Amino acid sequence: MGVEVLTFGCRLNAAESDAMRHEAERAGHDNLVVVNTCAVTAEATRQARQAIRRAARERDGARIVVTGCGAQIEPENFAAMPEVSAVLGNGEKTKPETWRGLAGAGSRRVQVGDIMAERTTAAAVAGRELGRTRAVVQVQNGCDHRCTFCVIPFGRGNSRSVPVETVTAEIRRLVGEGAREVVLTGVDITSYGADLPEAPRLGTLVKAILRAVPELPRLRLSSIDSVEADDDLLDALATEERLMPHLHLSLQAGDDMVLKRMKRRHLRGDAIAFCEEARRLRPDIVFGADLIAGFPTETEEMFQRSLDIVAECGLTHLHVFPFSPRPGTPAARMPPVAREVVKERAARLREAGEAALRSHLSGEVGAEREVLVETGEIGRTAGFTPVRFRTSVTAGEIVRARIAGHDGRHLLAA
Repeated sequence: MGVEVLTFGCRLNAAESDAMRHEAERAGHDNLVVVNTCAVTAEATRQARQAIRRAARERDGARIVVTGCGAQIEPENFAAMPEVSAVLGNGEKTKPETWRGLAGAGSRRVQVGDIMAERTTAAAVAGRELGRTRAVVQVQNGCDHRCTFCVIPFGRGNSRSVPVETVTAEIRRLVGEGAREVVLTGVDITSYGADLPEAPRLGTLVKAILRAVPELPRLRLSSIDSVEADDDLLDALATEERLMPHLHLSLQAGDDMVLKRMKRRHLRGDAIAFCEEARRLRPDIVFGADLIAGFPTETEEMFQRSLDIVAECGLTHLHVFPFSPRPGTPAARMPPVAREVVKERAARLREAGEAALRSHLSGEVGAEREVLVETGEIGRTAGFTPVRFRTSVTAGEIVRARIAGHDGRHLLAA
């Protein structure tokens, strides 16, 4: 039956899932299901538990191993599930010796170490999306910040960076194997380098990659915290065509009081100013953003500022999260917004996001765009907008396409 990995949550989890599958197969595992959990919301944990029960029903006799942030933060809850054979922490899950040990007799059922004691992160982990077309490379792990709604630092530990030379070597290898685009990922990638000798910044890393791997057609960033964007990163955005003009911003809210209660490090004006500056440097840039609806104490007026920031920042791709209290966080002790109001506000934010996306798609009609083909019929522009082709095109090719229309989700190539 082989090794199956069920992945929840972020791109970093997806990259690590690829590494775990590889290590589990090398260790000789068969009929194994690995559930790589997320803990960013209570809903993510609930979905993981559902997936565990479903896997037990559908894969008769399979061993089920649970790992990821959910397993790191609440190992005892997953270990109590009768379907679960083993629980692995985030510090253990990608180590070859962990999987070799699980393949033998007498291994410990719960292997979850003190993630806060981790001081380094492993060499860059590559997770391939859609075959060899796009590769995801971990450059950083953990987070030193303590937003009041977030448990992820307790699942990932403190910020740790992969050395520049290790990252560039990994990307050179991936490009040699056929990768056409590389995405840099981590928990808080704009904090990159603070723990390394000479403290290189993310912009230093980006420039080093583009210099060291000239044959890489496209370099892309995953979610960034705009307040941490350094001068070299902005310079690379302005001058390096191979750095893709798409940034996904960790905004979370558009109201200053809510941002302060979240313990974010930026204010509304900072976010708007960053988007204006980035757009001045790279006029074709496309922005996505994470936004939370119904944070505790959020009034209708405060929420309206989050709605307004969609237009004021020119956001195109929204990830909307209804606020979900996580036990042990300061936000869980704040006066809550009624659940029906949270859901209604999340729906309004999603509607604003859908309208912004349609506007962006309409603005692309008639343009010619370089599109990286991901499958026979789907590709993405430099701005990460999906494009649907009328006929099959070779995956991995970068083709020039004229945009003839859109279907509300995809651009349509002529």
